Amino acid sequence: MSQLLDKAKNYVSEKISDVAKPEASVTNVDFKRVSGNNVEFLSMVSVRNPYSTPIPICEIRYSFKSADREIASGTIPDPGSLKAKDTTMVDVPVKVPYSILMSLAKDIGADWDIDYQLDIGLIIDVPVMGNITIPLSQKGEVKLPTLSSMFA
Repeated sequence: MSQLLDKAKNYVSEKISDVAKPEASVTNVDFKRVSGNNVEFLSMVSVRNPYSTPIPICEIRYSFKSADREIASGTIPDPGSLKAKDTTMVDVPVKVPYSILMSLAKDIGADWDIDYQLDIGLIIDVPVMGNITIPLSQKGEVKLPTLSSMFA
C-alpha cells in the first residue's frame, strides 16, 4: 500500500512541476517620502499570473538591509489579488526610522545614497497547489532627496 501511495505522490509531483507558475520580479525601488518619524521607500513588484482565474495574495514579507544589517522588515497582510492571465504591479512600502538612517551616516554621507538589499517573500494561494512563496531579492542603491528638492 505504501508503494502505491509513493507512486501516486511522484506522479502528482511530476505533473505539478510541469504546470506554469506565477513569476515575479522587483522592477523598482525608490524614495517615496519623508514623514515625522521615518523615510519611506516604495518598491514595485511585477507579478505575472498565467492562470485564467485571479489568485489571492495571502501576504507579503519583506526585509530591507543596508551595510550588512536589517534596517526595516515587515509583513503586509492581504494586499489584494493577481489579475487573471495578466501582470499585476504590487506596491511594497518600506519605512526606515530616522534613528537607523543616522547610524548609516558613513554610507549615506559618501554619496548621498543607500546601498540596499531587499528580500521579499510573496505568498500566494495557487489553486490545487495551495500556498506557495515566490522569493525575490534585489540589490541596488537608492538616492536620498536633498533638502532643497524636498521643499521645491
